[in-house]
Amino acid sequence: MVRAVKGLMSGPTQRPTLSAVASRAAVSVSTASKVLNGKADVSEETRRRVERALTSLGYSRRGDPRPHGELIEVVFERLGPWAVELLKGVESVAQREGISTVVTIGGTFDAQPETWIDAVMRRQPIGVILVFSTLSDKEKRQLRTRNIPFVIVDPAGDPAPDMPTIGSANWDGGGEAVRHLLGLGHRRIGTICGPPQLRNARARLAGYKSALEAAGITPDPELIVEGDFSTDAGFRGASTLLDLQNPPTAIFAQSDLEALGAYRAIQGRGLRIPADISVIGYDDLPMAELAYPTLTTIRQPLLEIASTATRLILRLRNTEPPLNVRTELATTLVARESTAPPRS
Repeated sequence: MVRAVKGLMSGPTQRPTLSAVASRAAVSVSTASKVLNGKADVSEETRRRVERALTSLGYSRRGDPRPHGELIEVVFERLGPWAVELLKGVESVAQREGISTVVTIGGTFDAQPETWIDAVMRRQPIGVILVFSTLSDKEKRQLRTRNIPFVIVDPAGDPAPDMPTIGSANWDGGGEAVRHLLGLGHRRIGTICGPPQLRNARARLAGYKSALEAAGITPDPELIVEGDFSTDAGFRGASTLLDLQNPPTAIFAQSDLEALGAYRAIQGRGLRIPADISVIGYDDLPMAELAYPTLTTIRQPLLEIASTATRLILRLRNTEPPLNVRTELATTLVARESTAPPRS
């Protein structure tokens, strides 16, 4: 026999009421509602009390009506060609499940705008996929309070152990790019980096250095230039490398967009690719095949990364634990026309 406790449950199969949560936390119902909906105008101490009450009473939003149907929220720091590929991967899974996709743009690699979490709570998605970003402890608590699972694609910084992440094997990819150029006979290889706060950019640079060292070559700091994965960064970085007294015979651009920016700098000086200098990119975006000459690059499986992230959201929604907290998918070399042996 199940005995209902007045104010907590009205029957054996009904979940605790919000008023019960408020009573347990010694707050008003409106305050409990604010915490449940991720509102910011609640003190941290009060928020923690309400979250403890939600947990202890087993309050869940499962089965709550969603006014606009089921949604997956995808949060980007900025949009670009790689974002389109990721969205294709999300949609490939979401559409089959009858789930819509919502895109949020804004913030930085290190943080989202303060208001983004409020918008997420209003939309009540079944999950959130963040790209090139991270979550604060407060944001994680707010999402978990509403049972909204989250996954990060290529996180900024080193993710916490409890944060599911998905990306490509960036260290391997960076090393493979350099080994390809070494195999062609290049020894002076420059690189245009990604944002240093991004874990994937640091891994690609580490792979670059490791491959050189394995070949008995000490990485030259003047051949390593800063970038941010953009075409403008590729143009600036290639210009810096070409201005060296002893310029490189090959450039590893750590994104395809940077590689195309490097093309512009190289061809603008009347130099030929790959006759005068080789270029290799990273991503294998559709534009890599359209470039002239076609771009040799490291392919990271963007569609598969995004579809894997989406399937993980669905798994977490069903309270199934992730098979792996951190998932790295393999990269592959795609050899095209932009790399060749150096001039003798």
